[in-house]
Amino acid sequence: MQVVSSFETAFGGTPEGVWHAPGRVNLIGEHTDYNDGLVLPFAVPWGVTAAVSRRSDDRVRVVSVQAGGPVEEIEGWAAYPIGVALTMRAAGLPVGGADIAVDGDVPRGAGLSSSAALEISVALALNDLYDLGQSPLDLARLGQRAENEVVGMPCGIMDQAASALSKEGHALLLDCRTLGSRAIPFDLPSHGLELVIIDTGVHHELADGQYAKRRRDCENAAERLGVESLRDVTDLADALSRLSGDERKRTQHVVTENHRVEAVIGLLRAGAVAEVGALLNASHLSLRDQFEVSCPELDVAVESAIKGGARGARMTGGGFGGSAIALVATDRADTLRRHVAEAYEARGWKAPVFRTAIPSAGARRLV
Repeated sequence: MQVVSSFETAFGGTPEGVWHAPGRVNLIGEHTDYNDGLVLPFAVPWGVTAAVSRRSDDRVRVVSVQAGGPVEEIEGWAAYPIGVALTMRAAGLPVGGADIAVDGDVPRGAGLSSSAALEISVALALNDLYDLGQSPLDLARLGQRAENEVVGMPCGIMDQAASALSKEGHALLLDCRTLGSRAIPFDLPSHGLELVIIDTGVHHELADGQYAKRRRDCENAAERLGVESLRDVTDLADALSRLSGDERKRTQHVVTENHRVEAVIGLLRAGAVAEVGALLNASHLSLRDQFEVSCPELDVAVESAIKGGARGARMTGGGFGGSAIALVATDRADTLRRHVAEAYEARGWKAPVFRTAIPSAGARRLV
């Protein structure tokens, strides 16, 4: 295992254990998590593997197969794993030092949540090694706090929860207000379908201010409407009549996106999986026009996927780049890929990368 070799080279000796946490795809429910809303992500087969040992002092050293090291400073990629250890200590948990080697195969910047996978793999390792007794949901909250307070990215809890809580063959319905969750069966092959991930190759940086601005828009709208969060808006027409500009558009997206999550759950329970596609289309239009987090590469991916036979498609993740997803009949998947690739080639863009999204298991110890 390459991560073990990296650990041995950097630190000497053998790690006490190896842990894995996956990235995620969000089927629907975008930018609703920090509005106390509903989300429906699932874990993917790619993630971050961490080989970890305790230290007798409080130092935390990290090395990455991809990025090198060892590093002890809270900067760049190292802010994520070191931030988790510091956040655990700040929460009063008895976390000592650690030597940590990580190896990831989640494409960074593809909107598949490589950062949450890194956070949760390290959080789970420290939880086990220091016998902290934290639940998977506790670890998700600690990972989110580390990203909010140490990295400076004001994300909601969806990504960390999906990495920590997902079950193989299921999507995760998460209520981001109560933090209650349910595993929803999501077996596309039995319906002759697959979910294609289209990585645009446009790498986004969500900590550059645009994500934070969207969150402020939502918070300002909720304050203007006199509600705790946009989750509490029950009369959308009335709310929109009292708002203007960006606050109005953000509110329209969040409220209707929560309804779309509920509608998708209903279709999945009824076995009408192919009909989910129309809701994916509606979600993308709302993210493009109301939340304004799409980009030309994502729009072309969605439009050409639909022309290529997709039942529906949308951008996934925080936006401004990353990936789109497309729900398609298995026998049309190659045609879809060809349509999207040709659309990119016609515009002189770098070829997109295609992956098949397979609902996978959440974080776990490997060795």
